[in-house]
Amino acid sequence: MKLKTILAAAAAVFFIACGTPYRATDATIGVPQTTQRAFYDQYPNSTNVVWSSYDPNVIVLNDWEMTGWQLMDQSDYVVRFTEDNDQYYAWYDENGEWIGTALVVRDYTILPSSFRSSIVTTYPGYSINTVHREYYKDKNLYEVVIKNSNDSKVVLLVDSNGNIVKTKVKD
Repeated sequence: MKLKTILAAAAAVFFIACGTPYRATDATIGVPQTTQRAFYDQYPNSTNVVWSSYDPNVIVLNDWEMTGWQLMDQSDYVVRFTEDNDQYYAWYDENGEWIGTALVVRDYTILPSSFRSSIVTTYPGYSINTVHREYYKDKNLYEVVIKNSNDSKVVLLVDSNGNIVKTKVKD
């Protein structure tokens, strides 16, 4: 019996150490039913669903100041999921109100040419590091992190026409 307990503890430590940095919660425990229902109504074809309470120290995907999203706290929830082989993150409050969604863009070649051209023209010597397509209320924007050979980073908020809406230099 003692050996089983030690093995179970060792396995738990192994899985925690190798797992994702997200504090996943069981979809049936802790996340209000109204929040779960709102998510599944909005994303009925989602798979690989992982819920967690919002923690600004763990999930740093969006630059909230840049995007203009509402400030979130520990009573809000983030759900990571897959849909059509794409990785998404969506945020909901405890009442099931949708806050916003971000799509991780892995293939930059699918971005509109005007989008890529605007960045190259405005920021020569920089390359795209990450792109998230963000959906928030009636907005559909891209949050783009670019960097140069000196590792200087700039965060851009860009519309689908390639217009740079906001810029923030990262230290």
